[in-house]
Amino acid sequence: MLKHIRIVPLAAESLGVRSMCTYAETPDVKVLLDAGVSLCPNRFGLPPHPLEFRAIVEARRRITEAAEKAEIVTLSHYHFDHHTPSYEDWLCNWTAKDETAKQIYQGKTVLIKNPKESINYSQRRRGWMFQKTGGKYAKKLEIADGKSFIFGKSTTVKFSEPVFHGPENSALGWVLMATIQYWDEQFMFAPDVQGPIAKRTLEIIVEEEPQLLMIGGPPTYLSGFKVDEKEIQSGLENFKRIVETVPYIILDHHILRDENWRERASGIFDAAGEAGCKILTAAEFLGMENAFLEANRKRYFVENPPSKEFEKWMRSDSFEKRYFKPPI
Repeated sequence: MLKHIRIVPLAAESLGVRSMCTYAETPDVKVLLDAGVSLCPNRFGLPPHPLEFRAIVEARRRITEAAEKAEIVTLSHYHFDHHTPSYEDWLCNWTAKDETAKQIYQGKTVLIKNPKESINYSQRRRGWMFQKTGGKYAKKLEIADGKSFIFGKSTTVKFSEPVFHGPENSALGWVLMATIQYWDEQFMFAPDVQGPIAKRTLEIIVEEEPQLLMIGGPPTYLSGFKVDEKEIQSGLENFKRIVETVPYIILDHHILRDENWRERASGIFDAAGEAGCKILTAAEFLGMENAFLEANRKRYFVENPPSKEFEKWMRSDSFEKRYFKPPI
């Protein structure tokens, strides 16, 4: 599908963690997209299973190794599964104070979502904090909203205008999509657009016409709880429009937190089959088996019960869980 742009998903729900972190390489430049990874601290009334902690350890290793090669690191928005904070947290983010973020951002050109415009309150605070902590190690911090950057003779990294984190006027704010172009090849990275739900986001993706698109699906696991089912349906219907113009799609992130995601997404697979579009998860793109660890957390605790030491850690308060590594 792409001869000159190398794409390697590093962390994703199909790889057992919350993330869309991806490494992209052209003959001109090496780019690390959204270098963050997290675990949900409480799902089904349970903390992450030891399998999830092992998955985030491996994801952190892959991200660190990719960061050693990368010249550019991007930051689409300030959620911690999309960038790495500079504080100690062994429950959600698997980060050592300062050290983990420093390994990723030191000496890099970091292309960031504008922390002052088209941003909600919580992300504005996190954006300010990032500039004071992990971002201070960067060679250069540059706002990327709506901008294009040229590397070498033939590579352009183009960022969209800020688009909604899911539905229009989302309380979760805005994100940036990125398109990496080498000559006539295009890879598009569309994190947290959730389908997309918003019409304008759909228009931008269709206009770009990438040969390969990596996109976050709608959060079906939150339907009727935090997200209106009508919005979920909009995300699924808009996705059907995308398969008509994009031949290869990596579908991951929010939708894979739903154990019934394949059933909920059956319509888009039918549409893709008719259009000749191939849809893969990040794990499948890598030729690996899917590891939907969070979606199946409750089952793993039954079928693969943790050790007595881990059960003791589970009974700790939230402070201890964050500051003391679990016995995995």
